[in-house]
Amino acid sequence: MKKRILIVEDDAHLADGLVMNLELDGYEPVHAETAEDGLAFWRRGGIDLILLDVMLPGMDGFEFCKKIREEGDKVPVLFLTARGRDEDRIRGLEEGGDDYITKPFNLRELLARIKGIFRREEWRREDTAPTTLVIGRARVDLINLEAGTPDGTVVLKEKEAMILRLLAEKNGEPVPRRTILDRIWGYDAYPSTRTVDNFILSLRKMIEEDPAHPKHIITVHGTGYKLIR
Repeated sequence: MKKRILIVEDDAHLADGLVMNLELDGYEPVHAETAEDGLAFWRRGGIDLILLDVMLPGMDGFEFCKKIREEGDKVPVLFLTARGRDEDRIRGLEEGGDDYITKPFNLRELLARIKGIFRREEWRREDTAPTTLVIGRARVDLINLEAGTPDGTVVLKEKEAMILRLLAEKNGEPVPRRTILDRIWGYDAYPSTRTVDNFILSLRKMIEEDPAHPKHIITVHGTGYKLIR
């Protein structure tokens, strides 16, 4: 079946061009001019990817993404926006976005990013993927995005669970920050690797007895991180 892509974009000219080119590339696009209309499309189900403008009338794209994540939907979100500041990129991706492209963008690059997102989705859903990881003081349920700890149950962001899975797959080998970006978000989704570090800090608070002196998620200076289970 064709992948169904929801475009939430108030620029009618841009939206028309996206609809036409996505159809030519074999997708089934639908268009909403506002976040509110986009939510109505999303609630009907069957959406495989959302192309989401940030600067929308009424509810903005950040709030839209935050809302669907709070309701438990893991549908990939690719932000389309004229905002190019680092803090805007990082905020969008930390709200649960999967990638971020700044207007004006090259159509071929956008299509490549969409294909990359679907490749990562296939990796996430592989039958061989572990369902549970026991790390430090936490028992992590990668399916239900929960971790049991001595302090109670912690709800994980999907990206946190995917980072743990990637580190676990490497069996203690160092994983470069750029590899984490590539596998979890998509290469060059960020202007820097700062958000990877922020996610690692969050995971350490959940897993480590002493997050300031980690024994399980270890920094490999000049490279990235490794997991010692």
